[in-house]
Amino acid sequence: LYEKPSTRTRLSFETAMKNVGGHTIVMDFKSSQISRGETMADTARVLSRYCDVISARLFKHTDLEEIAKYASVPVINALTDKEHPCQALADMQTIIEYGKEKGKLVYIGDTANNVAYSLMLIAARYGMHVVLCGPNGYHPSAEYLEEAKKTGAKVEVTADPSHAVKDADVIYTDVWVSMGGEAEKEKRVKDLRPYQINAELLQQAKSDAIVMHCLPAHRGDEITDDIMDGKQAAVWDQAENRMWAQEALLLKLLKKE
Repeated sequence: LYEKPSTRTRLSFETAMKNVGGHTIVMDFKSSQISRGETMADTARVLSRYCDVISARLFKHTDLEEIAKYASVPVINALTDKEHPCQALADMQTIIEYGKEKGKLVYIGDTANNVAYSLMLIAARYGMHVVLCGPNGYHPSAEYLEEAKKTGAKVEVTADPSHAVKDADVIYTDVWVSMGGEAEKEKRVKDLRPYQINAELLQQAKSDAIVMHCLPAHRGDEITDDIMDGKQAAVWDQAENRMWAQEALLLKLLKKE
């Protein structure tokens, strides 16, 4: 169920479902009765009669909660304005594959977004040292910070990129302007320019640090071409792992007891 555009989420879910022997039906808001006012609750009830699992990519987290409340089949959060847990699963798989799961993870840029929140929560559960680095006004909410700190992991917030990436094992970024935030583009790019991942910043991390980006990337803004295409980038493994992580998730949800 797609309200927002998608490349990796849609294709990785479709491929994963086919890999486990199932098939997919893609429904978007514009071509369905949702566009004419049908409620999320009624939509969830109907889809539950046709499908074994619902993957929903939505603007509002409250809509996801309503679908989950009224659906009688598992509902997967494929992205909302609050969280992106499927991305975080693939990210953590990638971090583990590179042997960095006990190290220091730095998320740099807008740390008050859905990707940052989900990544912080899962990395903290693995006991990583998590640092969220961005300018004032772009720091994570107290709610998510407190949830991450409940794990006992070391979780920090800073506005200083050089301090943040010192001894970093993983450096992660995302676009500075998310879908729906285009009206603030000029201000956000200006505010976040000092938080670009480039060669100068990467040199201050560990020599074997990896760089991650959930994609799509705006090259020249949050990350430079040389880093994106460089030997320390784990971006393409990270993108592939969306498929493997979601295949595992689907198998777990569809497993018959």
